[in-house]
This record gives sequence, C-alpha cells and structure tokens, in this order.
Amino acid sequence: MAIDISDISDTIQRRTISFYAVLLFLVAPLWSAVPLAWAFVIYALHTGKFWSYSFLGLNLFAVAFLEVLFSVYHFHLTRQLSGPPPNGHGSISEIQVAFERILKAGLANLPPDGYDEETLDNERPGSPEEDIVQLEHDDHRAMDFRNTLRTWFGRRPWSSVRLYEVRQWIYWSIFNKNLPELEDLPHAHRAVLDDTVELLQKRLGKRIPEGSDVSCRPILLNLDNATVLWRPFAFYAFTFVTNLCLDHWYQRSHGFFRGNHDGLEYLVRIPKNWKASRDSRPVVFLHGLGLGLFQYHNFLSHMVQESADRPLLIILQPHISQNIFHPRYLAPMPRKQTTKTLASLLAAFGWADLETNSSSLNTSEDEVNNTLDIQSRRRSGVTILSHSNGSYCHAWMLKDYPHMVTRSCFVDPVTFCGWEGDVCRNFFYKTCYTGTELLVRYFVGTELGVVNLLQRNFDWSSNSLWYEEIPNARDPSKTLFLLGEKDSIIAPSRVKLYLRSHGIRKGLWCDPNGRHGQALLSGGEGCKVVYEWLKEREC
Repeated sequence: MAIDISDISDTIQRRTISFYAVLLFLVAPLWSAVPLAWAFVIYALHTGKFWSYSFLGLNLFAVAFLEVLFSVYHFHLTRQLSGPPPNGHGSISEIQVAFERILKAGLANLPPDGYDEETLDNERPGSPEEDIVQLEHDDHRAMDFRNTLRTWFGRRPWSSVRLYEVRQWIYWSIFNKNLPELEDLPHAHRAVLDDTVELLQKRLGKRIPEGSDVSCRPILLNLDNATVLWRPFAFYAFTFVTNLCLDHWYQRSHGFFRGNHDGLEYLVRIPKNWKASRDSRPVVFLHGLGLGLFQYHNFLSHMVQESADRPLLIILQPHISQNIFHPRYLAPMPRKQTTKTLASLLAAFGWADLETNSSSLNTSEDEVNNTLDIQSRRRSGVTILSHSNGSYCHAWMLKDYPHMVTRSCFVDPVTFCGWEGDVCRNFFYKTCYTGTELLVRYFVGTELGVVNLLQRNFDWSSNSLWYEEIPNARDPSKTLFLLGEKDSIIAPSRVKLYLRSHGIRKGLWCDPNGRHGQALLSGGEGCKVVYEWLKEREC
C-alpha cells in the first residue's frame, strides 16, 4: 500500500545564521528607526533641552520630528487596510470554471516524465480534457491533491482537516466573504457551496470529516488581518529619489519618453529608424514587487543596449514599487481597466491591433487587398517579458487580448499553480527561517503598498493562468519559462510539473541553484538566456 504523503508532517526547519545576520544588521536597524525617533522627540520636548541643542542637534531633532510626522501618516494609510476588501472576486460562473480547472489539474494519468513534445499530436493534452470522477483514497492523484490542498490549512496533516474549515476556504475563494451560519446562507450560495464540496471530495478520494478543528484554520487571503511593518521616511525617500533619478537618466541617456495613458504610467523608447514591417517586435516589460526601476536597473540598462534596434516599453507600477508619495499608491488598477488601458496604448503606438480581424467573410476584393497592403507595412503584436508579480498582468493580457501578444517570456512566474497555495503561504504566512526569506518578508511582504495589493485587491481566478490560455505555449521560439529550483516564493517543482505535463520541454529553463529574482541578475545565466531568446529571429 502506498504511503499517504498528505498525512506526513513537514520536516521541522531551524533558523540559519543568515536569518539572524539579516535581522540584526538590516531589519532591526530600519524597524527601530521609528520608535527611536519618537523616543528622542518626546525626550527633547519633555525635558526642554530642545532649546539648548547645537546646530547638529537641531538638525537631528528635525530629522527625528519628520520621522514622527511620517509615521503618523503611515499609520493613517495602514488604517485604510483594516476594512473589508474593496473588490470581490470575478463572476461566480468564471470562478466555478476556474475551480473545475483546479480539480482537473493533475487528473491525467501521465508517465513520470509527462508527454513527449516531439511526438505529441493533441494540441491541448492533459487535465483540461479529463472528467472529474470519484477517485480511490489510495490513488496517487488523490493523495497528491490532498497533499497540495493542505497548504491552505497550514500544512497540517490532511486527516486533521475538517469540513467546516474546508467550507470556509471554499466560500472565501468564491464569494470573497467570511462563511456565515449555514442556515443564513442564500439558497443559491448554499447550492454552489454544496456542489463544490461534492466535486472536491471526489478529487480528494475520500469524504471530509464533519466538525471543526481550529488548528487547521484556512488561509483567507483577502479577509485575514493584514500585517504591515513600518519603515522610516528616509527609506521611502531614498527609494523615491533613486527611481526619479533613474527615470530622468533613461530619458536623457537612452532616448526614453515618460508618458501617462489614462492613468497607466510608462517609459518608452522607439528607435528613429525602426519599422514594424521589417524590424524586431517591441518588448513590453512588466516588473515585479520591490523597488521599481532601482531594483531592475542593471537588467534593464543591459537590455536597452542589447535591444537598441527595437522599441522597449516599461510599465511603471507605483503601488508595488514602494512609491508611497504617488496618488495611486493605494489604488492599483483592477484587471479589466489595466488590460483595456494597456491594449489601447499598444494600439496607439501602432504595435498591435486593438480588435482581431479574424473574419474575412462578405469582404470585397478591394478591401482584402487593402488589408493585405496594410499588413505588409506593419507587423502586429508585441513580446511581453514579465517577472514575478508582473506575470499577473501578463496573464490578464493573454486572457483579454491574446492576439496582441506574439511572444511571451515568464521569469519566476507566480501566475502558475497559485491555486495550490504555495505563493500565498510562503509570502505572507510561513515562518521565516533564512536570511533571504526574512529579506523578502520585511522589505516586500509587509510593505504597505504590497499588502494592499495582495491582501485587499487580490483576485485569484483572474491571476491564475492556465496552459490552454497561452498562445503557442509549446513553441520555444514564442514562449519561454524561467524558473529557479531554490525559489522560496513559488514551488518550482510544482510549476515545472504542471508545464511539463502539457508538453512544454525546450521552452522551460531551470537554474538548479536559482533563487527568486536571480534569473535577472546582471551577468547571470538567466539574463543570457533572456537576451538570446529576445534576439531570436521572429516569424
């Protein structure tokens, strides 16, 4: 009888020396700057010594007083996150379709190495074609699914998970609300909940025991209390000034133009002699969470040189760049507005058609010839290169305007297998054990703008990208995936398994020692792979 991996407790980890080094020399000094500023200001005013300070002392007091004022402003902004989430998930029908996809993922009985890309005839292999049937409790597909699903319940052994907590998780994921008493549920909601539980139990291979176990409380991302840790005004000011200087540097030194298209800010460079009909397609770069241009400067400056003959569009996202001074810092664009605005911007540049021209029926010969003449003078479509959180926006474009995206490059994508819970748990809930994990948690995972985006404006069904939604997913010249085997945010083994199970081989590049973000480090192997892929001849 096979061992049930869903009931095996995870290995207990110990904190490394790097954790304590980062805590002592980076996190603690930054975190303590605010309470120290408060203590100094209160002491100076309470004792009256403020009036006797030297010039240096007065300057120090002014800096501390500024930190105090900023901390009050930061607290005010944080309070705005304490209410209910402003946006619900997508439509119920869309979410039910997404749930069916989740339940079908991994149902195909594949050989250990998945499908062979070279001999694969089916364009859409694997789970999307499967039926949800009752599995046996010892079926390896059921055990794997139970082991994956328990991530949403604190990685507790699946045998300890109870029906009440599962209903809580399902209700949140569909309706973005806390589960009320069952007798208070609207009839339609109760029907959806019961149907989903029934399908889930088939996939799990066993019934979920009645009752409740508070130790297995589920992750309810949009509803759980958000943890925001302060950081000093000096940190935000440094980030703001650095990005501002880089912004101007790209404009002065590399011919970029800074624009704002219906609220979407960007930097764009279009070479003077570039022509859509003969030259390489434009590249759209979607960055991830962190420090904006400052974080990606080495990669971008090198890409500007490597791709000097093609247009480059950098989408600026202040809400995930720690730009607390920006008016849209706590008001990120939702999916539909983002894709509509970005699509209209690409159309305005003449890089892609806003609407598809798939039908030529009832079209006169002159109109056909005119259309062919226009197409001969321009090549429609762009290459999108996304990193980490940028893969969500990348996924939105593929869902809403797939005809505008000719090539796709995903680096450390968080959009795949998000339904398995690893990204959510690793980023917000898991205890930090290494220096890298603590760096990510403090500098990104507890930052106000990031928390607002991911814990108050997160739509898991929109942010989940499926194989069948990616044009030319198995063509390595048109679609490239880069993963790091030691990524502590995503579960690279699960993402790789999902992609490989759908026949993706040559377009999947994995760094055995790579961590999250390492693929875009200047001079690294990942950068070389991306640069070479961008140079490949396009058809």
